[in-house]
Amino acid sequence: MSRSIRVLLHANDPITRAGLATQLADYPDVDLVDPDAGVSHGGTGTIDVALASVDAVDKRTIELIRGLHRAGRPVVLIVTDLGSSDVTAAVEAGATGLIRRASAAPGQLLSAIRGAANGEGFLPPDLLGGLLNQVRQVQTQVLAPRGLTLSGISERERDVLRLVSEGCDTREIGRQLSYSERTVKNVLQDVTRRYGLRNRSHAVAYALRQGLL
Repeated sequence: MSRSIRVLLHANDPITRAGLATQLADYPDVDLVDPDAGVSHGGTGTIDVALASVDAVDKRTIELIRGLHRAGRPVVLIVTDLGSSDVTAAVEAGATGLIRRASAAPGQLLSAIRGAANGEGFLPPDLLGGLLNQVRQVQTQVLAPRGLTLSGISERERDVLRLVSEGCDTREIGRQLSYSERTVKNVLQDVTRRYGLRNRSHAVAYALRQGLL
């Protein structure tokens, strides 16, 4: 049997906390942890997901998300009022899943928790389009005019790293891309310095691991 998902439970009041615990108590793969009572249904261990119930995505909620995110805990947020701007703020703070309280049925909660434990996000379908539109606006209005992409590297940097990964030296890269050798070296230096990498081989390995190539 696979290890259960340890869920750290946050709620503004004991009634909400008890209600969430009741909804999830029947699922054997969920081990609830109450941060106030210090109670776990299955012993001690690493927290896999933080489940937080809040009224709104306000300053206090953003601070909560950031604190949990810094601790390395995926955050699933249950919110009473949730609009497009709230989604953006919560995602920027580090939230992995977002659920409206009105639709927080046990099945949906379980899907969000399991997804977060596996590194997957969860978002109400009607808000997904708005988030994607905002991402596109950032790409077209902010990044593209500066020659950047959402990945954090420019198309020129990606082209240079791709040719390095294919075994091309500086002269060959410059010839294929119509750059001077100095430009190629500067591009590689910028990438290695920005991400704290050791050399061009390390830069290529990093780009491959991050899915940038």
